[in-house]
Amino acid sequence: MTASVKAVLAAAEVPIEWEERKAGAEVFKKGVASGVLPETVDSIRKTGVALKGPLETPVGFGEKSANVTLRKYFETYGNIRPVREIPGIRTPYSGRGIDFIVVRENIEDLYAGIEHMQTPGVAQALKIISRKGSERIIRLAFELARAEGRKTVHCATKANILKFTEGLFKRVFEEVAKDYPDLRAEHMIVDNCAHQMVMRPEQFDVIVMTNMNGDILSDLASALIGGLGFAPSANLGDGAAIFEAVHGSAPQIAGKDIANPTALLSSSVLMLRHLGELKAADLVENALLVTLEDGKALTTDIAGPSGVGTKAYTKEVIKNLGRAPKSYPKRDYKRLKMPSISSDFAKVAKRRTVGVDVFVESLDDPAKLGPMVENAVAGLPVKLAQISNRGAKVYPNTLGIEPDPSDCLRLRFKGAKAGDPVKDSTIVEILTRVAGVAAWVHVEKLSEYDGVLAFTKDQGED
Repeated sequence: MTASVKAVLAAAEVPIEWEERKAGAEVFKKGVASGVLPETVDSIRKTGVALKGPLETPVGFGEKSANVTLRKYFETYGNIRPVREIPGIRTPYSGRGIDFIVVRENIEDLYAGIEHMQTPGVAQALKIISRKGSERIIRLAFELARAEGRKTVHCATKANILKFTEGLFKRVFEEVAKDYPDLRAEHMIVDNCAHQMVMRPEQFDVIVMTNMNGDILSDLASALIGGLGFAPSANLGDGAAIFEAVHGSAPQIAGKDIANPTALLSSSVLMLRHLGELKAADLVENALLVTLEDGKALTTDIAGPSGVGTKAYTKEVIKNLGRAPKSYPKRDYKRLKMPSISSDFAKVAKRRTVGVDVFVESLDDPAKLGPMVENAVAGLPVKLAQISNRGAKVYPNTLGIEPDPSDCLRLRFKGAKAGDPVKDSTIVEILTRVAGVAAWVHVEKLSEYDGVLAFTKDQGED
């Protein structure tokens, strides 16, 4: 597939000098745990741009995906997934003019990959959403809308449930939108976004989302236009940009001249626009679209038994350089301006610790565990406010909730008097005393910033 792209760009006389470097299965099998050779990293660091073919992470080799490793190395925080109806590719949505972009935050959220087995029976993943990470991906979405002459930016979140993580993303979106008065900004609950994407996808221009939401819905979106085989993507950061097809690798067909290079060719178009080669990008994109529109020489995954091989398809694209598709509205692109954001972090005037959550491993009934913990911390300037099981208050069980216990419970301690701060030395003593009752496995301070509580309350909590 990469050979196909190089041939097309050479025929289009794009002035590129290529540096070929290795990553993926071949590197994993050499014992490199990351799947990425140092010289590959050095090359991308030097050039700032990479066009990457699909990389395999073979079973039994390597712990991390080489794709993810490259994104982490270069902090390519913005994943750009265009979704546009393709001429010649029939889907249930053909003729509806689908044309939008999914902008996915690419670094944080649950995909930070910070997980623990808190107890033998309970696993935890930390959902990390930062103000800085939210601002830069949201500004990128607005800048992309401007570069492509679009009118609306949607932000899709689960802020109705996850009020601090997804809620932070939503609040930053609303703040940033004020700097782009020329664009309409709309928030949408991500469930509804998925529903609307299937029901009326033509309403969207740009949709910005946190990492996992964006991962899931961008794959859904690609199905609207024919599937992952037609889905290009860009991974953009301040120091490097990596362009790749969205679909996975298929080592079983490598070297057989049957792979479809369409998605990687489309990804190379995104790369050319990133480099400022706007005319060349249009030239290559038009040739690809004409090839698909004519349908004379398509690969077998599209045309079936009458299809042609990768090389013949590539020759057809090259032959069509200079032509424009008849059924594909022209869009005037400008070069994307990468956003710059302040390095200042969120600041508060007053902060204090008003309590602590201590997660413990215990099979005791909360009604039994509660008094034991209360006795253990007697004499400290704190009180056991409650015990929770997966977000629901189960001690004191004033609501009569059926506990259905797991082996991980959360003890919430607050100051003995309402509003009393809880000192670090007190927290250390709490842990020491609680350890005599149940093994503690995780601790979270309960903070208050500028008089606003910075933690969620449980179901049934006052």
